Amino acid sequence: MEHALAHFFGWFGMPSVGLPAVFISAFVSATLLPVGSEPILFGYITLNPHLYWMAILVATVGNTLGGMFDWWLGSLARRGIKSIAEPTDSRVKKWLGDHGPKMLLLSWLPGFGDPLCLAAGWLKLPWKSCLIYMFIGKLLRYLTLTWLLTLVPDSYWHQLGHWLHLI
Repeated sequence: MEHALAHFFGWFGMPSVGLPAVFISAFVSATLLPVGSEPILFGYITLNPHLYWMAILVATVGNTLGGMFDWWLGSLARRGIKSIAEPTDSRVKKWLGDHGPKMLLLSWLPGFGDPLCLAAGWLKLPWKSCLIYMFIGKLLRYLTLTWLLTLVPDSYWHQLGHWLHLI
């Protein structure tokens, strides 16, 4: 995975260390590309524990903007296809307007979150509400995952690193 990410960053000429790498990996992982931002975030926090909150904020903003990019793509796709009929039932429209953006609290889920963001744009859900719910969901995800990773003993990470070097 480390080699793949290094190749990815090198291919685009992007920084592979520091907060820019945290932001870029978080942004890209929120798109339909199968890239995870957690290893870079956790590695950065491990090396710079004094920048914990800054790294969490940068990752959350990057991931949220990536989700909003998906929302925008869904919106563009909707405009490009005029023949799709909108729901005519006012109850359906109201339900989508009331509960649709709240569903974006789940936008961090692998395999489900990215299409959810696209669907939000496709359904013309209000971008401000979508942005807020996406941000909250992604923030809670990064806080939870980094906390869980800190519970894993350092000896496990050293053993895993040793094992990966043997491959």
